[in-house]
Amino acid sequence: MAGVKQARDGAVGILTLDEPASLNAMTPDLLGALAAALAEMTKDEDVRALILTGAGRGFCSGQSLKASEALGEDIAAGVMRFYWPAFKALRECRVPVVVAVNGVAAGGGFSLAMAGDMIVAARSASFIQVFSRIALVPDLGSTWLLPRLVGRQRALELMLLNEPLTAERAQEIGLVRQVVDDAKLMEEALTLARRLADGPTRALVATRALVEESEHATYEAQFRREIELQATVRKSADAIEGRNAFIEKRKARFTGR
Repeated sequence: MAGVKQARDGAVGILTLDEPASLNAMTPDLLGALAAALAEMTKDEDVRALILTGAGRGFCSGQSLKASEALGEDIAAGVMRFYWPAFKALRECRVPVVVAVNGVAAGGGFSLAMAGDMIVAARSASFIQVFSRIALVPDLGSTWLLPRLVGRQRALELMLLNEPLTAERAQEIGLVRQVVDDAKLMEEALTLARRLADGPTRALVATRALVEESEHATYEAQFRREIELQATVRKSADAIEGRNAFIEKRKARFTGR
C-alpha cells in the first residue's frame, strides 16, 4: 500500500509510515493509506496489538505544505475528510497501539504520536509543536491530547514557546513511557506490544474507553459506568479464563476473546 508498509510479528501488527524523503510528512494520500492499513490489519482477529512507526530519520514531520491544495478551499472539511479517519482509527482501535517514535515528531506528527496508547521513543527522538512559530494554533487534536498527558501548564509551555522536547524530557513529564537506544527501538517496542498482545484484549481496550470517558464524567457517573462495562466484559472468554486460572493457581492463557 502506497505510503504505509504492513508487517506482522506473531500477534503484533506493524505499520510504518513510508515516505522517508519528506520525513513522513502528512498528506491526504499518506493518512488515507494509514486509515486503510489500520482497517485491513485489524480485520484479522489474530492481531492483538499494533505498532506505528516511521521509516527513515523521522517519525512524522507534520503536515506537508504541498498538501494544502489537496485539502480544498474548506480546510476544516478537508482535514476531517482526509485526516480524521486515521486519527479516529488509532484512538478507537480494537487493540492496543504502541507508537515507536524515531527522530522528529513535529506539529501534526506530534499529534499523531499522541493518538496511540503508549509511546516508546528512540534516544534521538524529539517532539515539537511548531504551530505558534508560524502564527498558527495547534491542531489535529493536540489541544485535547497534550494537556491530558502532561497537564495544562506544560502543554501551554510546549505550545507557546515551541522549545523542542528531548526524548528524556518527554519521559520525565509523562509523554513517553520509555526511552531506548536508537538501534533497539523496534526491539523494545515489540517487547511491549507482545506483552499487550498476550493480554485480555477486550478488557484492555475497554479500560482505555473508560479512561477516555472519565474526562467528561462525574465521579458517580463513572463509578456506575465501570460496573456496567464490567458486567459485559466479565462474560468474555478471557475473563472466564482469568477467573479459572486464579482459582487453579496458574498463569492465565488469554486469547483476546
